[in-house]
Amino acid sequence: MEAPATWPSRDETILYLICCFRSRIRSNIQVIPVLDFMPSLSYEEKDAIRATANGKGDVEAAELLLRALENHPCRPPGLCQEFCEALARSGFEAASYVDPSMCQLPSPSLEAVNDTGKFLVDLFFPHLVEKLRAMQLAEKCLQNNLFVAEDVERIRAEFAKGNRAAVRELLCRVMQKKQWFSLFLKALCEAGHSDAANYLIGQENEHYNYGISASADEMGTEEHPALKTVEDLKQATESEGNVAGEDNASDESTGEASTISESDVSLLEASVSDASESFGQSSLVSGDSDDAEAGDTRGSPEPVLNLRDYQMEVARPALEGKNIILCLPTGSGKTRVAVYIAKDHLDKKREAKEHAKVIVLVNKVPLVEQHFQKEFHPYLKHWYRVTKLSGVSLLKISFPEVVRNFDVIICTAQILENALQNADHDEEGVQLNVFSLIIIDECHHTQKEAVYNNIMRRYLKEKRENEKRSKEGKPQTVQPQILGLTASPGVGGAKNLAKAEEHILKICANLDAHEIMTVQEHAIELKHQVKEPYKKFVIADGKGKDPFREKLINIMTEIQIYCEFNPNAEFGSQTYEQWVIQEEKKAAKEEHRKQRVCAEHLKKYNDALLINDTIRMTDAYNHLKTFYKEEKNKKMAVNEDDEDKPVASNPNETDTFLINLFYAKERKLRELATEVQYENKKLAKLRTTLMQEFTKTGEPRGIIFTKTRQSAFALYQWIKENPKFEDVGVKAHYLIGAGHNSEFKPMTQNEQKEVIEKFRTGKVNLLIATTVAEEGLDIPECNIVIRYGLVTNEIAMVQARGRARADESTYVLVASGGSGAVEHENANIFREKIMHKAIRRVQEMPREDYLHKIRGFQLQSRMEVKMKAKKEHLKICRKTPSLIKFLCKNCTKSICSGGDIQVIEDMHHVSVKKEFEGLYIVRENKTLQAKEADYQTNGEVICKDCGQPWGTMMVHRGLDLPCLKIKNFVVFSNDKKTPPKKIYKRWSELPVKFPPFNYADHDISSDDED
Repeated sequence: MEAPATWPSRDETILYLICCFRSRIRSNIQVIPVLDFMPSLSYEEKDAIRATANGKGDVEAAELLLRALENHPCRPPGLCQEFCEALARSGFEAASYVDPSMCQLPSPSLEAVNDTGKFLVDLFFPHLVEKLRAMQLAEKCLQNNLFVAEDVERIRAEFAKGNRAAVRELLCRVMQKKQWFSLFLKALCEAGHSDAANYLIGQENEHYNYGISASADEMGTEEHPALKTVEDLKQATESEGNVAGEDNASDESTGEASTISESDVSLLEASVSDASESFGQSSLVSGDSDDAEAGDTRGSPEPVLNLRDYQMEVARPALEGKNIILCLPTGSGKTRVAVYIAKDHLDKKREAKEHAKVIVLVNKVPLVEQHFQKEFHPYLKHWYRVTKLSGVSLLKISFPEVVRNFDVIICTAQILENALQNADHDEEGVQLNVFSLIIIDECHHTQKEAVYNNIMRRYLKEKRENEKRSKEGKPQTVQPQILGLTASPGVGGAKNLAKAEEHILKICANLDAHEIMTVQEHAIELKHQVKEPYKKFVIADGKGKDPFREKLINIMTEIQIYCEFNPNAEFGSQTYEQWVIQEEKKAAKEEHRKQRVCAEHLKKYNDALLINDTIRMTDAYNHLKTFYKEEKNKKMAVNEDDEDKPVASNPNETDTFLINLFYAKERKLRELATEVQYENKKLAKLRTTLMQEFTKTGEPRGIIFTKTRQSAFALYQWIKENPKFEDVGVKAHYLIGAGHNSEFKPMTQNEQKEVIEKFRTGKVNLLIATTVAEEGLDIPECNIVIRYGLVTNEIAMVQARGRARADESTYVLVASGGSGAVEHENANIFREKIMHKAIRRVQEMPREDYLHKIRGFQLQSRMEVKMKAKKEHLKICRKTPSLIKFLCKNCTKSICSGGDIQVIEDMHHVSVKKEFEGLYIVRENKTLQAKEADYQTNGEVICKDCGQPWGTMMVHRGLDLPCLKIKNFVVFSNDKKTPPKKIYKRWSELPVKFPPFNYADHDISSDDED
């Protein structure tokens, strides 16, 4: 062979070797210690590589380092040699591949042993993590020259998070060392884990089965076969005159490459086969629907993860790495399919030595715990690190730290959105590209201004930037795969097929879906799995005599005459409620106190009519009685509970008229509310329906869906007070939301969990729930689902109906005749049908047409966001806090200016003006609950002159501060471009940016002296 005219330099040879062995180098180094021995790299380059290692892992960081070597704009002489020596000094096996002395390359047999050893450690990784003692083993690895001191320090740092975290770090470091396998087996035995070493090389041992280990002290090591094999392997490597530990301890690599006999390689290969047999192939595959098969038993403690044929059908494109929307009915196992896809994704990434991280987004806090406990953790815990996140847990650890330490994160979407926003403002946050798979539960909410859609808009923005980079020939950012889960994407209120199709396409566009998947080939199997309930309507005659309702209407008529109102709306209707709300706002802005107060009271009476139509007369009466008791406390200086409690004491003519009017009629209302013959006809129908269904089966279980928290609690009381229900075995409880957006006391998340657990175990067999139970919650099979006068949209109908999963189950709508509920339900059934037709049309659409429409909707969404942002920017720039004043909504006196308002935690608006204290008094309000860790509510703030509620008193870091609700004020503006007076529902609607609360501005020295 003719020699080349010019021999390549040493650096060029190293670059050639990097090209040849790139994959092995990337997967066998940790970049941070390597960078310590590379002074020729700039600080900026090192910083970028370290950031990548912390955010995306060592494989990505190693690739960035290799690119820096290859593409360095002014590569100093010897930089590549510096890299080669840095690998050797850090003790990594990869040093063998870049040393220009070709004799340093490991022999094929040694490579086979190392590769097989890695496979075995990966295979038994979960069991090693569970059973090994990290620090004892790390010290033995150090004594055997497998580790250097820095390795032990890093493992000790991880040990602060727990032994498992430290073992994970140890195993990753071990597998990157030179000729590590035999020395690792030896260290295992010396650390008292000879059983683990024995299992890794395929020797049978009854003490170590499926992760159940026995210590060396219990078993003894004198005759232990694993120890003998370790010594044999060690002798085989030492016989070639090159001990791996010496290479790791020294700064330079010297000596011949070691060799291992064919029999030793065969032994390890056989152990792989034995291990696969021992575990059983089914445990390495994936999942089922909501519950595992009843007859499925295994010797292994972890559950089986197998998919049914219809589940595999819809999962297939996602297993190929495509973005999809997975549309399966409630009860068909959507979440189990997602677990399967997540494991398959992580397995493939691990095999390819690529960065992988999965995040599961949910829209309700209880779903975080449910998905963790029931699905992702049981099926993935033996292979990957799975965690859950809620607002409470985030108080203890930062989200980026959680992302760095776990493979699968389950959290509410808002947590991720907050972290993305933090990254935008140069605070500690995360970028979307740190994840390789995003699973979006109940993905039909990915529209308009929902948090899911905000996240996906970021995704689509990154996609557009990648397209630009591609045209410019620049490297692109790796984007995560998207998997959306839904039982019903809905039609968005569409009345025809074309509009329904447009809605489906918009959802697909928002999720950047390659396609929307429904079951087609295995539809019969799905039909057997998901049982369709028997549907029926139970209609109550709404024309019966109702003297209680008539009395309420008479009172409302008197009030309308008093304040000269003449509404064109029926009493007790939604239309009347809308009219009276508008009148109240109008009167407040025009400072017509009489009309404003009358409108407020008329709304309370209209609420009572709606309650009377839904539940009991006594519930409507109690609603009014509670309201007027509060009014007397505030307006008439009468406190029935505590006469010494400070209250306002200046009632005017209107207050006196309204309060006296109620108490003049109160006795008659109370008497009518107890007349059994005038009972709500819907309640009678509900009672009959429950009696029928709960006597049909031996173990009945049902849910009643109702509109409000108040009606859920009232129905619970009604059932509890009726002994006939107890006779047929009804054990009821209510289930309502945890939010603080209503007058009725919410349910805490722990209370929700407790009720659902009782329902699951049978201690409760009838839930009376608001819509909180419609979507997602893991509620057992029911044989009766009742929508009690509650008709929303087709999505809610499908979700509620899907709760009736038991054999011969029934789905019932109980409604009043003439209420329009039946017509509305029939409209939902029609929308459901056109939804399925629209999905089929989208699926059958030519590929080019589909992509063209998707791109069009994505562009439309982008322009809408730009226009909205522009408007918001103009609004905020137009006003400053000092230009506005806040007037009491009731007596219209000026209480403070916008310059007196500061914001705590971006949400709580407090008045910081010292003089403000003389304008209000504080009344006890027992329904207010503590909401956060560092503040608490402490009473109600009301106007000193008229008793109008202004907000609540809160304690923030020891300071008492009045927290104001903007809906209780009229906002007066000096800005000529906006209406001079306006009422806002939320602070976010007010186009003003208030400064954050400044604790240092509050002088408390005088308090300290006291």
